[in-house]
Amino acid sequence: MTSTAADKPISCAGYRFPPEVISYAVWLYLRFPLSLRMVEEKPAARGIEATYETVRRWALKFGAAIARRIRANAPACGDKRHLDEVVVTINDHKQWLWRAVDPHGATLDVLVQSRRDRNAARRLMGKLMKKHGRVPRVLITGKLLSYAAANRDLGLGLDLDHRQHKGLNNRAENSHQPTWVREKVMRRFK
Repeated sequence: MTSTAADKPISCAGYRFPPEVISYAVWLYLRFPLSLRMVEEKPAARGIEATYETVRRWALKFGAAIARRIRANAPACGDKRHLDEVVVTINDHKQWLWRAVDPHGATLDVLVQSRRDRNAARRLMGKLMKKHGRVPRVLITGKLLSYAAANRDLGLGLDLDHRQHKGLNNRAENSHQPTWVREKVMRRFK
């Protein structure tokens, strides 16, 4: 039996805190829309003093390994895909945040593009195919016609049920809520 990267324990040699504390802090930061200072307060409530800068460095160093482990142990993403896009402002430029969500509400992939066209939709769908390796049974999108054009370009339409309806795509719309909350908070302080 071969071991994969997800099976290997994270090496925290040279760190003051045990791997359980480090992985818990990084998991909190990556999983929930918490700031570094909020994550700093969670272990502090249990008597573990680690600064927000320490948590940031842990997230940079161990974040990819922890995310790989979470993905490897996650259940299968199902046979439906909800695709949606939302506008965000990055450095005073309007960008489009494209998101793919599974039927349970978990984000499968995210893509930031400057355009909202067929090529951007094709790129998101191609990334999904490469990452998850199979064609979904049902594709649920909003009314944007770029999804249908990208579907035709990729040749996925043979056994794919593409449903374009605003009300059906609530899973993807709900996955944008943390982004909207962050945008609203950031607009307050100028």
